[in-house]
Parts: sequence; structure tokens; C-alpha cells
Amino acid sequence: MAEQLIGRGSEINHLQKYYNSEKAEFVALYGRRRVGKTFLIRHLYGEMFAFHVTGVMNGDRNTEMAAFHQALKQYGYSGLKPKTWMDAFFALQQLLESRIQKGQRCIVFIDELPCFDTPKAGFVGALGNFWNNWANWVSEVMLIVCGSATSWMVSNIIDNHGGLHNRITHEMHLHPFTLHETELYFASRRSPWTRQIILQAYMAVGGVPYYLGLFDNDESLAEGLDRLFFHSGGELAKEYERLYSSLFARPDAYLRIISLLARNKSGLTRQEIADNLSIESNGHLSEILQNLVYCDIIRFLKVKTGKVKATEGIYQLIDFYTIFYHHFIAQSGNDEHYWSTHIGRPELNSWLGLSYERICMAHVPQILKKLKIDGISTTCYSWRKRGSENGKGAQIDLLIERADQMINLCEIKYTSGLYAIDTEEEMKIMNRVESFRKETKTKCGIFVTLITTNGLASGMHSACVHAQVVMDDLFGE
Repeated sequence: MAEQLIGRGSEINHLQKYYNSEKAEFVALYGRRRVGKTFLIRHLYGEMFAFHVTGVMNGDRNTEMAAFHQALKQYGYSGLKPKTWMDAFFALQQLLESRIQKGQRCIVFIDELPCFDTPKAGFVGALGNFWNNWANWVSEVMLIVCGSATSWMVSNIIDNHGGLHNRITHEMHLHPFTLHETELYFASRRSPWTRQIILQAYMAVGGVPYYLGLFDNDESLAEGLDRLFFHSGGELAKEYERLYSSLFARPDAYLRIISLLARNKSGLTRQEIADNLSIESNGHLSEILQNLVYCDIIRFLKVKTGKVKATEGIYQLIDFYTIFYHHFIAQSGNDEHYWSTHIGRPELNSWLGLSYERICMAHVPQILKKLKIDGISTTCYSWRKRGSENGKGAQIDLLIERADQMINLCEIKYTSGLYAIDTEEEMKIMNRVESFRKETKTKCGIFVTLITTNGLASGMHSACVHAQVVMDDLFGE
């Protein structure tokens, strides 16, 4: 039975709009490895391709040209193997001219596009020539290009300053599933897992459909994690190098930053990253950081220091698979039942808390909806207080500043049951509120907002919380 297409409603609506536009369209689809880019396009248009080719990972020029030539032949081309990419795209033009029917969409899908761009091959220039001199003038053509090497897609196609400058008609960044889409995915596979288990699975691998599909219905989450990460030959233990090799041609500089951010869970500014790695805080570092943001590996979060309107950003590692890998794989040794035997231990509990914070940050729209402020203009940011004389600072990971002169100061807590606030915890919350108010000099009212898994236990100290969000709210659309 063919696998269902889960979620992606917005992307489908946009693609269908482009399909029905009655003009030539050039759509660039990008996103991290295994996020479902190819599956989406094949599901919508697989039986309608006028031409489809996929680049060969790590192939040389001859290999890529051979793959393109083979695809041409599969669609009816009978000419000689092209010697250059200009020849190859001219052959594609001839093939399409023989197949185009007036008023009917002609879909050309080039998958893993970055693979074709081998050194000095002239692929991007030839693609630009194909589009500018022919395809752009044929209203039936819908050219869809796709690639996991997100930074390459952005630099060479979307933000191209040569022949493809401003030629892309639409770009589409395919992100991992939300919790809502993840729940729909598991439901489509008749999984017996509860939301709490799905939440923990999301913490380990994120909303990456391919990773989620590796879990089996007849095993617990612990058994699945042991099999995928900790058993000899575990599929996801081997995925790390593949992931970053597919995203970046030279991944070493990226991996150093990722490793650094994995050790600094609260995040670092660009200057702090540069200082820690003993590198220049220059344009090259900015490019690397921006590429990691494009790939949904890290997040840039505005930080307020001093006055509320001041901005200084921190970068945080947000890819759940990468966080899990760094947190546990190096420590597991040869224990093939590492996860099952460590349930409830401090290192797992620490990871659960960090991951729940990241999940909340990835589901701000659901939080706004629960708080009934999704119709108000809001700005989300973090706050950091520099260390005082005793060496202690303070940080609030999520503040929601609203146009109605209120701020939701969010406390995020992961627990297996109800969260109870005692005297000490209430004092900590009140001290954070006061410290934030004093340092930022904000005139806004402050709502203390507790985001927990299962809610707040009623007690004499619970009145310090003005609003609540729970795990179930994060599963909303």
C-alpha cells in the first residue's frame, strides 16, 4: 500500500496554485535531508512528469552526465550522450518541445540538483541559459528543482547573482513536521503510542518523516531508540556524517560550530562562537551560521539586553536528532540497551528538560493560540543578564512581547506528572521577573506563563502563575 502524504497542507496549496498559474514557473524546493521533499513532489506530480532526473550523491562530472543522459533516454530521447551541460539542456529542450501540448502543464523535476554542480562543469550557467532562453517563454513549463544541500540551493539558485538572478518564481523551504503532523503520521501507521511517547520520540529525532518511519509499532520507544542508535549498526547512529555531508560540501567548519553549541545549551552569540573557536567574527562565519539556520539545524533568537528594544542575537542548536546524538552517542560505549537501562537517570532527565524547551520554542504559534493572543502582534525573544560579581547570571528562554503592552514571561518545565511550585521555586520565579523588569526597564505588564507537560498542581504557591500551556496544546494545528 502506498504511503500516505501527511500534513504539508500549506505547501500543497501553494504548489497547486503554481501549477494552475498558466505561466512558466520555476520552483526551488529545499530543506534538510530526509524531510520529505522528493516524496511531496512525487506524490503530487509523479505520474505527470515530462522529465525527471536525480543527481548522484558524490558523483563526478561523468557520472552526473551519464545519469542525466539515462533520464533523457527514459523519456524518449534518442540522441548522443551530451558532452557539456549546455548540450544536455539543449537535448532536454528538444525532448520537451516534442512532448508539450498547448494548455497542458509540462512538469520538469530535477532532484538533488546540487549533485550535478561538479567543479568547473558549468552546470548552473547551463541551467540558467535553459530557463532564460527557452523555458521561461513557454507557459506550459513548470520546472521544479530540489536539493538537500540547502546552503548550495540558496546561494546558487535562489540568491544567484548570475544568469539565474531573480529568475526563481517561487521558493519553498520544507521544514520538519510539527507535533500535530507527527501525531497524524503515527496515527496513519496505527501506532499505539500516546502523546507523551510521541513527544519523547520527537525529542530524539524531531519531525523528520524518514526518521519517524524507522520506529516499529510492536516495540516501545526505549526499544526503538536502542535499536536505531545503540545497537551495532544502528541506522541513526550512522546518519550523522551522512546528514552533514549531504548538507555541506565541506562540513568540518559547520561541525565545529555544532559541537560547540551542543556543549552550550543556552546558546552563544556570534562573537562568543568566534572566541570559543579562536576564529574571526567575519562574513565567512556569518555565512556558515546563516547556512545552518537555513537547514533548520540552529536557530537565531533575538536577545534583549538592557532596554527591551536593544537586540543581540544568540544561536542555539535546535535539530533534535543532532542534540540527541551529541548528548548520548559518545557516552553510550558499547551498551546496546543504553536507553532502556538509563530511563529515569539524571542525564536522561536533563535531556528531557532541554528538549522540551526546544519543542516549545518550535511551537510558538500553538502557544499563542492557547493563550488567545494569536490575533495580536507579538515579538518573541530571549533575555540574558550578564554575570554579576558572584559570577551568576540569569536567562529566560522565551518572552512574548505583545502589542497590548503585556509580556508573557514563559517558564518551561518537563515533568511526568503535575508540576508543583514550592516556596523556593516561587521565589526564583519572582526574582527572575523582578530582575528582568529592573534591567530592561520595561513598562509592560508581565504575565508569568507556565508551559508544562501535564499542568500545574494546585497549591499555596500556584497563584504566582497567571497563564498555563500544556503538552496537549502543542499538538494543535
